[in-house]
Amino acid sequence: MSTKPLDGIKVLDFCWVAVGPMTTKYLAEHGATVIRVESGKRPETLRRAAPFAGGVSGINRSAYFANYNANKYGVTIDMGHPRARELVLRLTAWADLVTENFTPGTMERWRLSYQDLKDVNPGIVMFSTSMLGRGGPMERQPGFGPVLSSLAGLTHITGWPDRDPVNPYGAYTDFIGPRFAVAAILAALDHRRRTGQGTHLDMSQLEASLHFSAPYLLDQAVNGREQGRRGNRDPDAAPNGVYPCLGEDRWIAISCQTDQEWQTLSRLMAPEGENVDHWSRFSTLAGRKSMEDELDRMVADWTKEQDGQALMHALQEAGVPAGVVNDCRDLFEDPQLCHRQHFTFLDHPEIGPYGSDRAEFNLSKSPGSLDTPAPLLGQHTEYALKELVGLTAQEYQSLEEDGVLE
Repeated sequence: MSTKPLDGIKVLDFCWVAVGPMTTKYLAEHGATVIRVESGKRPETLRRAAPFAGGVSGINRSAYFANYNANKYGVTIDMGHPRARELVLRLTAWADLVTENFTPGTMERWRLSYQDLKDVNPGIVMFSTSMLGRGGPMERQPGFGPVLSSLAGLTHITGWPDRDPVNPYGAYTDFIGPRFAVAAILAALDHRRRTGQGTHLDMSQLEASLHFSAPYLLDQAVNGREQGRRGNRDPDAAPNGVYPCLGEDRWIAISCQTDQEWQTLSRLMAPEGENVDHWSRFSTLAGRKSMEDELDRMVADWTKEQDGQALMHALQEAGVPAGVVNDCRDLFEDPQLCHRQHFTFLDHPEIGPYGSDRAEFNLSKSPGSLDTPAPLLGQHTEYALKELVGLTAQEYQSLEEDGVLE
């Protein structure tokens, strides 16, 4: 059997919604045994989020949830039950890593702080992530990604200068955080392996997101200049935008960052036999920036008569940066993504076959894989607690009869 880099690593996962499950999915894909704790009384937010299979909602029918939770074992625990703490501490003794992304204070309210976990497992690694990190006057501010995008200043710079600000797509900061989280977790696990010492990692999603605004922050700090929304415009590129193509709602992005790229584009745009010397007013970046509205109209008038895919390839081959605006169907059919087997199709008991995206990196000697679909709510409670953690039949029955396992 091929081995994965995290074979043998055991994870007790309290994470929910997006940033946490995305993080632990990387671990599960690369061999970690992840037991994901949920509640039937307060179902995970993404279990109630569209799209649903067949357009029919249901606690086990969300493709959103399914995408982020492949390769995990699902158990349900009533964390409000007096015996829940007893069970979680037993699970902690089994685990190498405990993950959670609740509002700070939640684990402490259950008497499951890092110190509580460390008392039963001195080498435990605990990963906590919250909107603003632990400590400080705003540590308990609740919210989701769109709130955090605004706090991080991303909303201030997204949109058109003459319109209201808009959020970046979706829970944008949730897609940034896991890249930092996985690196930090692996470092802590390596430290544990070498020293036997555990670690409590506290990641602020706000702070993890600020580097995406680094040029703006530096401009303010060094020059005292406050930048704002500018749509698709870029100070160092023209044309730089998204232009219509043949077909319904089909578009292509084009960006010329050098005069040479513009010269190549202009020759392709010119009707056959036409001399483009009279376009000399656009020959420099300064000239193009001074007439950017006219330039965008010229490009759009040309692209709207072109097939997007064919135009993209022609421009790329000529050395002009360009890319079609793909829809979801295009992504599943994209030859590059297909070649890299980015999407794995898993057969879910209620959803049926669904595509889940794999990690963006391939490890040549120990590749990851997605092998099992996301769990139904509480699907593996008995198996995980008995076979993986080692509870006896009597211990399990006692917890079940008392209602700890919902």
